[in-house]
Amino acid sequence: MNDDGAWDEERTSQQARLQRLRLEHRDLDDVIDRLLEHAPFDQLQLQRLKKRKLLLKDEISRLEDQLTPDIIA
Repeated sequence: MNDDGAWDEERTSQQARLQRLRLEHRDLDDVIDRLLEHAPFDQLQLQRLKKRKLLLKDEISRLEDQLTPDIIA
């Protein structure tokens, strides 16, 4: 496989990972919303879910930066 093929494969893999992370982030939104609707709720569980959501957001941003080419103005 040439370098372009390996690069394309890596990019495809990163895009698939990005999609999975976005889906998990949306799912966590739904879980958090449902948890908040049913008081009383487990505050520790809510904190853990929100922390995971923030970590996912950071990972999504990092991957998006890797996949978006730098544009020189």
